[in-house]
Amino acid sequence: MSPALRIPVLAASVLAAGALIAQPTAAQPTAVAADPTAAVTAAMTARKPAVMAAPKIDITRRDGDWAFGTAVALGVPGTDRMPEGWLFLAERTPDGWRVALDGEPGFAGLAAEAPVVTEAEKPLFAQQNGLQAAGDFRTGMAMPWTTGQTWGMPGGPHGWSGTPTPWSSLDLAGGDQRVRAARGGTAYTMCKGWIRVVHDRGYATDYYHLWNNINVNGAAVAQGAYLGDTGTDVTCGGSAFGRHVHFALRQNSAYVGIAGHNVGKWVPQNGGAAYQGSALHGSTRVAAGGSVYNYGPLGFNQGVVDTNGGGTLNKRSGPGTGYGVVGSVADGATVTVSCSANGTSHTGRYGATTLWDRLSDGTWISDAYLWTGVNGPISGYC
Repeated sequence: MSPALRIPVLAASVLAAGALIAQPTAAQPTAVAADPTAAVTAAMTARKPAVMAAPKIDITRRDGDWAFGTAVALGVPGTDRMPEGWLFLAERTPDGWRVALDGEPGFAGLAAEAPVVTEAEKPLFAQQNGLQAAGDFRTGMAMPWTTGQTWGMPGGPHGWSGTPTPWSSLDLAGGDQRVRAARGGTAYTMCKGWIRVVHDRGYATDYYHLWNNINVNGAAVAQGAYLGDTGTDVTCGGSAFGRHVHFALRQNSAYVGIAGHNVGKWVPQNGGAAYQGSALHGSTRVAAGGSVYNYGPLGFNQGVVDTNGGGTLNKRSGPGTGYGVVGSVADGATVTVSCSANGTSHTGRYGATTLWDRLSDGTWISDAYLWTGVNGPISGYC
């Protein structure tokens, strides 16, 4: 893929982003109160949301001494202050209701034993604790609209609430305006206009400002499932100028920088300020305000050819320039990698590497000219 210079920079940005999220240190649920709503409110207060004048708490499932639902700290409509939201679990004990919000150490423990959590949800919630994909920027996601359509990207990487980091979000609009799940997972209606989908590998995605959004409480959705239409809804806070979807990437129950991840075979790039930036597909760069074609998800054993300048890339009969040329592949093409080996060194967009990748047709290309999202082999060594 992408040689050694790439990963340390992006990994540092992810870790810095994580440092901005208040992380509880206790291994047990963080709040206990006489009723579940009061316990959830106390847990939310402990997370210190920027705005919580009127917390919106919805208990969507009850089973005896257990409760599950969504907790939203409302933002301020007409401002950059977006709502903050969590899933929560509550259990009644002799001391009162104990509660944990997703992202807290106690949440996964409660989820493992809670009858209000489905068998499909339990492994997804367990993956939200700990850095499941450290150094791995593959998401398996498409852009959040129908594959094969072209939409506009009026806003490049920016924060969930505008300029603050991490720049987790993109503003996207156009096409048929129908917003779709970027990857399969389990969907929740956090608030009017706001859907969250929890995926595997510790990822989740948020979709805000929707009109006609679906009303779901842990429903399984496939990649491409309809979630709602682009809109300007700010019922729960924030602002929207012109219909669009505010699309955000989360990992381990916190927003993370979307730059460097692959979404729809594009890799968002930060700009000098929030809402600027661009997206790369091979050597093709689209700046904020431009149009982006949804190529669909990139497979975990696939890469996008990036010649760092356009044109074509020679394919060789072995892992190095000492082997004969046996064809070529175009910049931006998707290729499948069978295995990798070391050979002659080459320098691409992200630095130098000696790694070569054997493609599914038996030919070889230098990993310096392939975006895979991993700093090393994605299908093992040959």
